[in-house]
Amino acid sequence: GGDQTATVLTLCAMMDFNLMQETCQLAIRDVGGLEVLINLLDTDEVKCKIGSLKILRKISHNVQIRRNIVDMGGLQSIVKILDSPVKDLKALAAETIANVARFRRARRTVRQYGGIKKLVKLLDCVPNLASLTANQEKDVEVARCGALALWSCSKSTKNKEAIRKAGGIPLLGRLLKSPHENMLIPVVGTLQECASEESYRIAIQTEGMINDLVKNLSSDNDELQMHCASAIFKCAEDKKTRDLVRKYKGLQPLVSLLAKANNKQLLAAATGAIWKCSISIENVAKFQEHKALETLVGLLTDQPEEVLVNVVGALGEFAQIPDSKATIRKCGGIKPLVNLLTGTNQALLVNVTKAVGACATDKENMAIIDQLDGVRLVWSLLKTPVQMFSPILRGPFVHALRMQRMQGKCICAAIAKIAKDKENLAVLTDHGVVPLLAKLTNTTDDRLRRHLAEAISHCCIWGSNRASFGEAGAVAPLVRYLKSKDSTVHQSTAMALYQLSKDPHNCITMHEKGVVKPLIHIMGSNDEMLQEAAAGCVRNIRLLALANRKARLFY
Repeated sequence: GGDQTATVLTLCAMMDFNLMQETCQLAIRDVGGLEVLINLLDTDEVKCKIGSLKILRKISHNVQIRRNIVDMGGLQSIVKILDSPVKDLKALAAETIANVARFRRARRTVRQYGGIKKLVKLLDCVPNLASLTANQEKDVEVARCGALALWSCSKSTKNKEAIRKAGGIPLLGRLLKSPHENMLIPVVGTLQECASEESYRIAIQTEGMINDLVKNLSSDNDELQMHCASAIFKCAEDKKTRDLVRKYKGLQPLVSLLAKANNKQLLAAATGAIWKCSISIENVAKFQEHKALETLVGLLTDQPEEVLVNVVGALGEFAQIPDSKATIRKCGGIKPLVNLLTGTNQALLVNVTKAVGACATDKENMAIIDQLDGVRLVWSLLKTPVQMFSPILRGPFVHALRMQRMQGKCICAAIAKIAKDKENLAVLTDHGVVPLLAKLTNTTDDRLRRHLAEAISHCCIWGSNRASFGEAGAVAPLVRYLKSKDSTVHQSTAMALYQLSKDPHNCITMHEKGVVKPLIHIMGSNDEMLQEAAAGCVRNIRLLALANRKARLFY
């Protein structure tokens, strides 16, 4: 109700209250103070605007107040102030936006009213000079507040793209060289948030930011270390980034961060970065110089799932090296890994099955896994989507088959299911599944025969597996399966014989073993799939015979 001086004095008096206290924040709103403060932003009086923003900056820490500000159209007025020539005003406006833009609608409003471009402009300063003038110091403070606001806004995918289009990446890269932690935290926070987008990951790598991120891993500030490790975690999907982290000696600082096990957010970021960096075998060797594997095994228990996912992911990569498999066993890592197979977190289960699978290629490890009932636990996971558990194939199933530590029918049923996926089938083939299945074909157990024939049928699809089954002597025993009284054995056997008959040498073997007569009998079955498989097999044998006859007549 008073003039400008009275208004400024009133604002100063309000600042004497504890504006971070919720009762004060809500009291201002409840007596209509928010409307007055927002209206002051549209006046031409700089001091009134500064006083209003100083109050709004503090009370906007309250979730309800943020929403009220947006509902009243206050965010649009704050965004307009970003164009002001007064640096104090711009800094206060950006810092207020940083608080308000913590929910989706507010972030969208900032973008729709041109706020992203204006905030990116604020980043243009000289942050790394040893001695700054008073004016330059204000520029740096404006840039810091701009980075804070962009950090909040960057949680939106559209805003990430808007920041990139506005030229934000090189400016953030320049600020990354700042010696000041209060500048670095929002800058790295924004970069790690945006690193979920490929365009940012490429830019972080190509514009030399990896070196700065690695340097700041050695900071004394846990929050800064966490954001740097998180940025590396997201960027290290790319091999060049993994190589750069090694080149700039970033692997040892990452291992050092594992000692801060009480800070779970930092631990999750550090273990994530180690996991992704360990995809490169060269990095695993470096990690081992700093005893990373032993430390990671120690983190397999009493940790939140976000940490476990990363720890187990890293162990899966380390275990690609033979010596690491033995180290995991000697450090007592097999039991906690097997225990994690009983969980429900899908991301964790994917990594656990890969790690257990990699460890199981070591005979002593496989014995422990078997003793702990690990193979049964892995088998139980097949009730979930099959493709998710393709890493299982790299270990327990093929090795259990080789060592005959588990009933053959269970393994064959699993292989039949998993082999429907081409990638899984390729892995099975690489692990020598064809000769192992062929060795089982002389069985007289109808339950095993059914699953075995089905597994052979699916495995025939890949490469030269049909011919390999023939060379391994699997065809002749399969023909005998047609004498079984179990109709389910007939169905899977007919399917297998049909697939095998696509190789001419197998056709000859089948014909010699008298397959045609039982197949013709099966063609009279009521089961259409069985009819088609039997007819297809007979057709292939007949086509080969006709071709041979024509060849003899010709010559």
